[in-house]
Amino acid sequence: MARYLVMLALVAGFAAPAAAQAPDGWSVRVDRSTSASDPDDTPNLKVTTVGKGFQVTGGPAGTFWNPANAAAGDFAARASFKLMKPSGHLNYYGLIFGGDDLGGASQAYVYFLVGQNGTFIIRHRSGADVHDVQARTPNAAIVQPGADGSSTNVLEVRVAGATISYVVNGTVVHTTPKTGYTAKTDGLVGVRINHQLDVLVDGFSLQKR
Repeated sequence: MARYLVMLALVAGFAAPAAAQAPDGWSVRVDRSTSASDPDDTPNLKVTTVGKGFQVTGGPAGTFWNPANAAAGDFAARASFKLMKPSGHLNYYGLIFGGDDLGGASQAYVYFLVGQNGTFIIRHRSGADVHDVQARTPNAAIVQPGADGSSTNVLEVRVAGATISYVVNGTVVHTTPKTGYTAKTDGLVGVRINHQLDVLVDGFSLQKR
């Protein structure tokens, strides 16, 4: 039976272990919206263990990682994301990599996310600063919600030599060199679910090459 954990965040940027209800060893950093025009619709983030994966229902945005999932050199990170229903406005979900100090003030990582409108974004976060690597870009490989409101997309990041490939459902939708904001790919690999979303994450894997 699925179990759940309500993550209570008293301040923005709270990090806590996801405990027994979420996959063993995983932690979550809860990031509350500070926008008065786009507040979190519920105060808490719920994490439910489903099989070997987990379902995230917000509420606030969350970044999820397991310290065992640290990559260096060439690697491929992959997970399946099922959007259970569209949010009231566009929000994104997907993978992070190159993560460092994910629970601290100097958090840093690159994230590759897709949205319900069939677009993807690639961004770099350093502390409170966020930088565009690739702005919102439509791609036909991204599955949009069907008649039942749900959609499933398998995202993958492949690092090989000096090139990073960003893959959706087996299709490379973008590539970047390991320079600038994407120069650092070594580090923690995980998942990010932006606020007001209901997403089932399954099949997370990290293959080191």
